[in-house]
Amino acid sequence: MSFTIYPAIDIRGGKCVRLLQGDYGKETVYGDSPLDMAKEWAFQGAAWIHMVDLDGAKAGAPVNDELVLSAARALGIPVQIGGGLRRMKDVDRYLFGGVQRVIIGTAAIQDQPFAEEVLAKYGDRVAIGIDARNGFVATHGWLETSEVTAEELVKVLVGKGAQTFIYTDISRDGTLEGPNTEATAALAKNTGAEIIASGGVSVQQDLLELAGYQAEGVTGAIVGKALYTGRIRLSEAIKQVKELK
Repeated sequence: MSFTIYPAIDIRGGKCVRLLQGDYGKETVYGDSPLDMAKEWAFQGAAWIHMVDLDGAKAGAPVNDELVLSAARALGIPVQIGGGLRRMKDVDRYLFGGVQRVIIGTAAIQDQPFAEEVLAKYGDRVAIGIDARNGFVATHGWLETSEVTAEELVKVLVGKGAQTFIYTDISRDGTLEGPNTEATAALAKNTGAEIIASGGVSVQQDLLELAGYQAEGVTGAIVGKALYTGRIRLSEAIKQVKELK
């Protein structure tokens, strides 16, 4: 099992931005062209690009889909996209249009029959986004918190055929305080699922620590602000992770 570093490109208003702890009022713009940013990460050796349509997450349907699809077709490396995917026609459009993997978030809780339908149709081309606040799953672009724990939801969806989950600790996202490595590793170990960590990665050591749990099922990490502020150099981080034995 290998460990993949996913550079994050969050899109709002057609621009590449980062939010602090999912707060739409605390936005930093890092570039006018998400496609140019994605090309830079690909140049530095990224094997995947992680994209989030922040407008779509809030609206409940894709908003920046044309931009995402153009990037997926242009890059030459796989793209995964999340944000507002609650209808099969939107999932179909992405996966037939060049996106390699879609991320189902809020719909995995609010509309489990839809999540099951997507999993049955597309299998490993679907990842489930589990965004947690104090252990409980948050929905609707992190604006609401449910009464379902992350572990409970993962176990249910593994039973429905889900293989890959993106686990975000909202309290760490955009803070550069380090990922919740223990919770991420425990989630993988307790559920048997493949977990991609997200939120809080600040230095290359964070990535090496997460990669140390590959045997437990931690298969990757999404990195955002640390790349944009220069705290992590992607090419060097990829090299160090590959050297781990």
